[in-house]
Amino acid sequence: MKYLVLFLFSFSLLMAGNARAQTGSDELKKRVARYNEELDQLNREYEETANNKKSTLKQLNNLKQQIEIRESKINSINSELRVLDNQITESNTTVHNLQNQLDQLKKQYAAMILFAYHNRNSYNKLMFIFAAKDFNQGYKRMKYLQEFAGYRQRQAEYIEGTEKELHVKINELDNTKKEKSNILVDQIKEKVTLGKQKKDEAKVIADLSKQQGQLKEQQRDLQRKIARTNQEIRDAIRREIAAERKRAEDAAKANNAANAGSSKNNSAKTITGKSTDREVLTNTPEGARISDNFLENKGHLTWPVSNGIPIRWPGVYTIEGIRTETDAVEIKTNADAPVRSVFEGKVAMVRNVYGTLLVVIVHGEYFTSYSNLKSATVSAGQKVTAKQMIGTVATDPASGESSVQFAIYKGSNTVNPKQWLQPE
Repeated sequence: MKYLVLFLFSFSLLMAGNARAQTGSDELKKRVARYNEELDQLNREYEETANNKKSTLKQLNNLKQQIEIRESKINSINSELRVLDNQITESNTTVHNLQNQLDQLKKQYAAMILFAYHNRNSYNKLMFIFAAKDFNQGYKRMKYLQEFAGYRQRQAEYIEGTEKELHVKINELDNTKKEKSNILVDQIKEKVTLGKQKKDEAKVIADLSKQQGQLKEQQRDLQRKIARTNQEIRDAIRREIAAERKRAEDAAKANNAANAGSSKNNSAKTITGKSTDREVLTNTPEGARISDNFLENKGHLTWPVSNGIPIRWPGVYTIEGIRTETDAVEIKTNADAPVRSVFEGKVAMVRNVYGTLLVVIVHGEYFTSYSNLKSATVSAGQKVTAKQMIGTVATDPASGESSVQFAIYKGSNTVNPKQWLQPE
């Protein structure tokens, strides 16, 4: 029985460990599949420009994106290989333990069979019972013989079950080894492709270095546009806060004058010069509701485009020696792709910034911005719903890339969109 208890305990631990390992492995497989989709899309775009004898900035950006994604894919493959190695080690241990337990069960069963053989005669069994000192002892001997027969049957069933489980684990082990072999082939292929793309990148950089002056000027234009966009967004937020503060203060004064201190029809909070931006932006029931709902959807906001790849997150970047700081995530997508509001709200501003449009939407205490739009289908003051189209994406004539820059603000402060948007 002690071997049986040990077997059941070990098996339960193994199943729990395998469940956790399988969950991690499934997540890694999904991540690798997503990387493959992104690489396929980028590769198709690169092929469209590869026939151009003159290297372009679009080719370089495309190669950089492919290299970054491919390196991430290789890291995920390495993680998956580590998971599989752990599974193989655990399976080997389980197979070894099951084999030992099976050997012990068979030895015990053989001993019982031998005992039963020596006492196979019904006369011997009767003599064993009648040789008891009294009735109670005779009864106990009879029950012992019955329990021994039942125990022998159960041992046979345990042996059969252990043999089946052993075969299952051996098959799982073989399948895991085959899966590892296939992943290793994919890993080698990705490393070879990565090496080739790094050489292509070096060649394109060398070709583009001849156009360094032109590229630097393009980067300066981009830096100026991003800085202007950031400033326009912050100005729009300040204007919205100031306008809402004035409206609330005027409403409070009018209400006080009309009602002489009565709370009649006073559904908004009282706003004073000392009120915070948050109090100002959420002073009405509707503003408070939208703000609370926006916060509740943190990590679940829809993306501003239905199909795209994030190629640059908020931060500081230096390209061609030009330092650029951005508050937005840049999402590469298709030309003329529809851009949509990530949540319900009111359009605070639509503004032309260096030839492309910027849309800012207020959601109570929060603001979202959508820049580098070719066209806009909304206007200032208009209410919008989640996923409503607000414009289309513009294409950069210099790089040939179509992308939208999306940012989130809490009052005047930026927040990381990665923490608010749905996982990729």
